[in-house]
Amino acid sequence: MTVRFEVSDVIPARPLVVFAAWLDGDSHTKMTGGEATGEPAEGAEFTAWDGYISGRNIELIPGALIVQSWRTAQFDDSDPDSRLEITLEAVGEEETRLTLTHSDVPDDQAAGYESGWSDHYFEPMKKYFGG
Repeated sequence: MTVRFEVSDVIPARPLVVFAAWLDGDSHTKMTGGEATGEPAEGAEFTAWDGYISGRNIELIPGALIVQSWRTAQFDDSDPDSRLEITLEAVGEEETRLTLTHSDVPDDQAAGYESGWSDHYFEPMKKYFGG
């Protein structure tokens, strides 16, 4: 059984800047503090958090949408990849509402990932972009 949830926050950077940082390995590393690899191309594979997370870019619309397959080292081999859909919407001149929909998450892991997006992504991103 799998779970779907949505989390959202406002990041102090323009949508295209957030988009680029999420998909670039070096910027993603600096933004989150965990080693990452990746590039802004559909079909490209990525890793994050020192290899704990891995996946592939499925659909990219610069400054607006990132869709990725996603899994962690905690997934069983029999678990299918989960799916991330990240929408980016400008809020004023210099901020972005990032809304992340995470689906097909193993139900026994969903609560940890839901809180983890805030703790390990949104809060570090606000510090990184906020100076």
